[in-house]
Amino acid sequence: MNLQIQWKIFIAMARANVLGYGGGPATIPLVHKEIVEKYRWMDDEEFTEVVALGNTLPGPIITKLCGYVGYRVGGIVGMINAVLATVMPTAIIMLILVGTLTTFRETPIVQGMTNAIMPIVGVLLLSLTYNFLKQSTQKSGFFLTIVLTVISLLLFEWLNLHPAILIVSLIAIAFAQKPKPQPARKEEA
Repeated sequence: MNLQIQWKIFIAMARANVLGYGGGPATIPLVHKEIVEKYRWMDDEEFTEVVALGNTLPGPIITKLCGYVGYRVGGIVGMINAVLATVMPTAIIMLILVGTLTTFRETPIVQGMTNAIMPIVGVLLLSLTYNFLKQSTQKSGFFLTIVLTVISLLLFEWLNLHPAILIVSLIAIAFAQKPKPQPARKEEA
């Protein structure tokens, strides 16, 4: 067991999760910054695939994402370390803040703080959405990405369809399709 790697895993996950106000989806861009940009444990494509796969499984996305990265970088110990780094600081801070905010929730300072943080969370989610759309456009094409985005939005907002139903349906459709033949590669001389 490499303690230096375990320490980096812990710090990366703890830092992203302590600074990620708003829960799992709002924290994903911060985890991306640590995993892809700072430590380069995976590239953008793999990160997107892991997030997409994690969203198809039940439970909080952030613990699944951090657990996967911890396992990939540091094995079983890395996975446990990453999940603890994800949950422990947040749980401790939450216990402290809940007690404090409950006492002072009606004060203008606490209400102003909450109102000021909301746009930041919105920007983080918008950034994540933009990155997913950009990668989806590169892989599936602009037209298909726009069509699926609009249809998904309509199903979620107007018909109140649960996202899991749409995700499972799209996975079933993808598995039912025959794979497209890959063009033959020319051998270089």
